[in-house]
Amino acid sequence: MSRRGHNENGCFFASPSRGNPLYYITMTNKSTTPAARVLVVEDHAIVRHGMRVLLDATPALTICGEADDVAGAWRLLTAESPDALVVDLTLQGQSGLDFIRELRAAGHRQPVLVCSMHDERTHAEKALRAGAQGYVMKEDADEVLVDALLAVLRGDRYISPRLREEWARRHIEGDDTADSDPGIAALTEREQQVFTGMGQGLTTRQIADQLGLSARTVEVHRARIKKKLDAGSAAESLRAAVRWVSQQEV
Repeated sequence: MSRRGHNENGCFFASPSRGNPLYYITMTNKSTTPAARVLVVEDHAIVRHGMRVLLDATPALTICGEADDVAGAWRLLTAESPDALVVDLTLQGQSGLDFIRELRAAGHRQPVLVCSMHDERTHAEKALRAGAQGYVMKEDADEVLVDALLAVLRGDRYISPRLREEWARRHIEGDDTADSDPGIAALTEREQQVFTGMGQGLTTRQIADQLGLSARTVEVHRARIKKKLDAGSAAESLRAAVRWVSQQEV
């Protein structure tokens, strides 16, 4: 949909409306342009503060709401109708990936940019498949968050240049890495966190303390991981975890 009017010379013109990605391309440099409204879904207050500082310094962007859990995100999504969302993968009570999937299932089409501490090599593809338009690691956010948001608002996808290069290399060379293991790819966000802890040599109790879970819950996740990996024993799934973690550190 476009808005119609006349320019300063009396000439008829049509300009894209806020819901059209072209709006953010054609209007970015105009001082009277309403800023794109961004909803931040992040459970750490200090990270939300940092994002607000970055976006407040950018005329084209403004934060319209902040949520530290999925329930709060849904409330603000309805109340504020944001133009885009920035979502962490690790949230209180539910994973960011599941939230993104639910957004898409409910018909919400706003671009989603994931900003996460998790390694882009293991999580970016999952985020994009879940329905996100971009992935930024928190360690890079101060340098690339604004550009990434503007990119997804234009209708583009955003991943880091280094990840783009790695994906291209893997495609060209046919690199068969652990990331392509269907069992590992099938793990949920929480199962992958447990799997990573296993590969780091942590005990069940240590993993439980790290993730704020009970030891029993971690054992349930380990059993599910074993089944998804089609491992013949707990020791076999543990070896797979150690191998996977070592490959991520290369």
